[in-house]
Amino acid sequence: MRKSLARRKAVSRAVTCAAAATLGCAGLVALPSSATAAAGALTVQYHAGSTGSDQAEPWLKVRNSGSTGVPLSGVKVRYYFKSDAGSPSYRFACSWAVKGCGNITGTFGTLTHPTASADRYLEIGFTSGAGSLAAGADTGDMQLRFYRADWQSLNQADDYSFGAAQSAYGNWTKVTAQLDGAVVWGTAPEGNDPTDPTDPTDPTDPPGAGATLFDDFSYSAYDDPRIAAHGWSVRANSGGPGVPGATWAPDKVTFPSSGGNTVMNLETSTSGTGESTKQTEVLTKALKFKNGTYAARVKFNDAPKSGPDGDHLVQTFFTINDLKAPMADDYAEYDFEYLPNGGWGEPSNILYTTSWETYNPDPWQAVNQHTEGRQSYAGWHDLVLTIDNSTIRYFIDGQLFGTHDAQYLPERPMSINFNQWLIDLAGQTSTSPRAYDQQVDYVLHVKDQVLTPAQVAAKVAAYRSAGTAFEDTVPAS
Repeated sequence: MRKSLARRKAVSRAVTCAAAATLGCAGLVALPSSATAAAGALTVQYHAGSTGSDQAEPWLKVRNSGSTGVPLSGVKVRYYFKSDAGSPSYRFACSWAVKGCGNITGTFGTLTHPTASADRYLEIGFTSGAGSLAAGADTGDMQLRFYRADWQSLNQADDYSFGAAQSAYGNWTKVTAQLDGAVVWGTAPEGNDPTDPTDPTDPTDPPGAGATLFDDFSYSAYDDPRIAAHGWSVRANSGGPGVPGATWAPDKVTFPSSGGNTVMNLETSTSGTGESTKQTEVLTKALKFKNGTYAARVKFNDAPKSGPDGDHLVQTFFTINDLKAPMADDYAEYDFEYLPNGGWGEPSNILYTTSWETYNPDPWQAVNQHTEGRQSYAGWHDLVLTIDNSTIRYFIDGQLFGTHDAQYLPERPMSINFNQWLIDLAGQTSTSPRAYDQQVDYVLHVKDQVLTPAQVAAKVAAYRSAGTAFEDTVPAS
């Protein structure tokens, strides 16, 4: 859908319903050795904030009962529940927290072995901004909640972790806690002990042969004939997303050197009018990518390279196919979208990952699931998306960022896209010229194989060691 109207309305609705919500973005820093010494020293307390049917309110505290400080970025807490009839999607929100809602993340997952009282879980994590828990300290109140995306009533009575009589905080073993990937508190529903899918001990050897697209973007200019020969299109046609009257400018796509590699640079510029706004997009011509692993190393920027800052900019890596009819159930789109200056109702930088099932443009109706991280993501980041027959997962710098449900799996192949564009001109009203950059180091797709982030890095390193700048063995769909 090229995402302007769709994203704006979808996010506006999410912000209206849960202004304090912040999802995803599990800890992006490595744990020091002190965390290991404190293993087994966490306690989770629970208070049923609501026993009604409009939303579930698991209020939680995490306590460090050990003798060594624990970085909260290494802590994950799971609350288990039974999904309602029809397997609806759910949304997470943080109403209030001592540590700050912006430092608390929430993602939903599906249990491998469903039970009579649980087939899903809400996983709570913390950004590095939450800091550490000193020995004997706790997080203080985390007044959390989740609700059905369609805002229909939900049933808490059959949820594994729910305790209707828990009207005050108390130790609660039906909620689990992990520290550095190891379970240190609580008991999961039978057969579902939590494990960390991004365990750093996962094998790093490149996996076996599989149909693959790899591009190191070693081109000379936007009109280098190898770009089209390798299946890419540098967009020049009109249309959304973005500011009305803006154009897509192929000559703003360049290939400078950075860190010893040639990278693809997408420049977006404006002087405060639609006619002066030049946006950039590069995409595969073929729609032939579906299940498997997608990866790219992308540099987001918070500030312009020239001129005044503040524009509502979107920097992206995504896959997409075409919407054949309103609410067509074979539509698919999977996004990494970074807004360095906010937008869509957000006041500052935020990163979205979104999995789309379908939408209706008029009157607006969206069916999607998204994860949010409210912090700066300026700089280089390794972005990985995996799609198998049951789950969609988003990773940033080797850490799981969001897990999305089987409802949003693709039915048809997609293209691979990068673009940078302006939502509107309200963020910066100056008529002074300014320009923003987004850079891409490489892109990788491995068909029908789910790779760990470590395996992605190893596979890319193997291509570069062999001097391979491009390969495409993915068959046409």
